[in-house]
Amino acid sequence: MIDLDAYARDGFLVLPDFVPLADCEALKARAAELVAGFEPGAAPTAFSTGDQSHARDRYFRDSGGDIRFFVEADASDQLNKIGHALHDLDPVFDRFSRQPRLAALAACLGLEAPLLLQSMYLFKQAHVGAEVGWHQDATYLRTDPPSVTGFWIALDDADRDNGCLVALPGAHRGPLREWFGYQDGELVSRTIDSTPWPPVEPVPLEVRRGTLVVLHGLLPHASTANRSSRPRQAYGLHLIDGRADYPADNWLQRPDLPLRGFA
Repeated sequence: MIDLDAYARDGFLVLPDFVPLADCEALKARAAELVAGFEPGAAPTAFSTGDQSHARDRYFRDSGGDIRFFVEADASDQLNKIGHALHDLDPVFDRFSRQPRLAALAACLGLEAPLLLQSMYLFKQAHVGAEVGWHQDATYLRTDPPSVTGFWIALDDADRDNGCLVALPGAHRGPLREWFGYQDGELVSRTIDSTPWPPVEPVPLEVRRGTLVVLHGLLPHASTANRSSRPRQAYGLHLIDGRADYPADNWLQRPDLPLRGFA
């Protein structure tokens, strides 16, 4: 049973053992195969949520409809993530992302016309996995009305030592603070509401592998750096409701790859 009251109260749900461990291993194995075939150029794109320097790079800008590889800003020999259309362009991630259990979960959460917008394989490498600052997913994947919903799947055990998610429970009931998108042909960040985060105690979401965490699009969340000797790999899938408007100034555009639902 999905506790919709808890989701409405907290803005997140933690669903242990949602994903069989065999599926976790299959995703990790497929990611390793993709990495083995990756040939970085002379200047691979570094991904950082801090300075958003990657926003100037065409490789990042056009990644919404492709499978692309991003390195750590402070460790260019280590991958930060693979994104952003794994769920459409890779058969293993496609089958996993469109399984009936995920479709049923989306329906339970009230997404009447769910579209699979973005996917990311997150490495959070041992010793070098970077911090991800406080943010709302709707900053990057805005719809009107807000509808973006995140499915975050732990492929390794995640705890405070290796950079688990941290959330501000209940803070999803506040406004969208920032917008990241196109303005005059450039990707920029802009403050749209300066209301500070509410003074609630951050909750670390320490979970075992196979756990699925549902994240409301307006929920402030973050993750600390991984300075442990253990990786913290995860798969993230973002959905929107097809009934909502998806503005043309959103950073993620897919002109040659129409959005699909679970079918």
